[in-house]
Amino acid sequence: MARHETLAAVDLGSNSFHLLVGRIVDGQIYPLDTLREQVQLGAGLTADKRLDRASQSRALEVLAQFRERLRGLPRDAVRAVGTNALRVAKNSAAFLREARETLGFPIEVIAGREEARLIYLGVAHALPPAENRRLVVDIGGGSTELIVGQGLKPRLMESLYMGCVSSSLRHFPGERIDKRGMKAAVLEARQELAAVSRSYLRSGWQEAVGSSGTARSIESILTANGFAAHGITREGLEQLWELLIETGRPDPDRIAGLKPARAAVLPGGFAVMYAVFDELDIAQMNVSEAALRHGVLYDLLGRVEHRDMREATVTQFMRRYHVDAAQAARVRELALRIHEQLAGARDDDPDRLMLDWAARLAEVGLSIAHAQYHKHSAYVLSNADMPGFSRVEQQRLARIVLAHRGKLDKLADEGLEDGDWNLVFALRLASTLLRRRTRVRLPAFKVLAGDARFSLELPKTWLARNALTAAALETEAQQWETVGRQLAVRRMS
Repeated sequence: MARHETLAAVDLGSNSFHLLVGRIVDGQIYPLDTLREQVQLGAGLTADKRLDRASQSRALEVLAQFRERLRGLPRDAVRAVGTNALRVAKNSAAFLREARETLGFPIEVIAGREEARLIYLGVAHALPPAENRRLVVDIGGGSTELIVGQGLKPRLMESLYMGCVSSSLRHFPGERIDKRGMKAAVLEARQELAAVSRSYLRSGWQEAVGSSGTARSIESILTANGFAAHGITREGLEQLWELLIETGRPDPDRIAGLKPARAAVLPGGFAVMYAVFDELDIAQMNVSEAALRHGVLYDLLGRVEHRDMREATVTQFMRRYHVDAAQAARVRELALRIHEQLAGARDDDPDRLMLDWAARLAEVGLSIAHAQYHKHSAYVLSNADMPGFSRVEQQRLARIVLAHRGKLDKLADEGLEDGDWNLVFALRLASTLLRRRTRVRLPAFKVLAGDARFSLELPKTWLARNALTAAALETEAQQWETVGRQLAVRRMS
């Protein structure tokens, strides 16, 4: 990936959309420009979990504004991520097609724990270096992330399905606040937290930090009303509870420090924060200005400077699932040689990266069972937490791995795109030629592709000496016929 002086992050949150543009100086990111628009995408989720057209229109309008600011930036200098609302919406895929076209850049929907990792990365870079453990709490529009980490490394991460938008809509209709609704909202949040609170308390931390809009809004109200000198305290939350019940609604004219843009989601966000303090036995919490978008920028900087978290995850998975590293290296090298003949050599080619990872992770399923291991591999890659990978990347990786063995006719409906078929071809061919799992000395060969036709040319003397491989290649050629594509194995003199 090329180096850039400027990077940008787009956060499509369930409550607000954020754009952060930063300048790179000596490995640090200095903000150049920030844009924030309250879209409340989560509020547009219907009862059957579909984004209504009004929320989609608001989102597309904001993304068009962001596109103007991003104009001129290279594709790999911008990373856009979607969070909980886009994770749960049944029509997310259709909306994302429009959204990508409007923004002009790819949009990844990230898993909850990946969101937690990126939040911690942003907050950790914004805080002074320290060796003590920190608990980071981020209450978003539709989810709440809890992370315990040390330095720049997260140790414990969870994403819970509760947030300021969803809680406000469920328990405070019409923005009315009463004691009954508040108790119900806090109880619901405590029930979500109960499943993870024991492991967090057992882990322990020396400092609690809140990030994102809910934490900043609550801190602003507490300090403006004299309920706390700074940050968020248990006593301050008790006083704010009484104030909210007294006012009966989140009224900026009657609640000092409350911004109009945050009013509608304050009750739900407060209830979640109150429950977090109770369940995790927190007395005081500092508040950070950093959030998900800052973590996305630092993660993008890592990719630019060849510290890609995805690479670390692939290495970790190879160790965890006891992948034969020597065989994986042989398959990787040969698959990339084939890919270079098909597409040319570019180290920053995203397809090349995907093939590289697929070749090294294709055999993770062998740790489960040898029979149909490619299916086990695909299942693991589809469902495991893979830090650094977006959901789309995980699913694509799983599809390629699933297709590298077995019958191709069953994979025609797996959503393989044209570019994926080239990667599948390279990986299947490499696996076939190296099926004996030994250091085979392959001769010079040629691979050509075009119009769904592949051609492999190998010396006939080599094919004669490797009869089993030659037979396997003939079977492979028949497999490609079943999906409307052709593979011709030609014998060179």
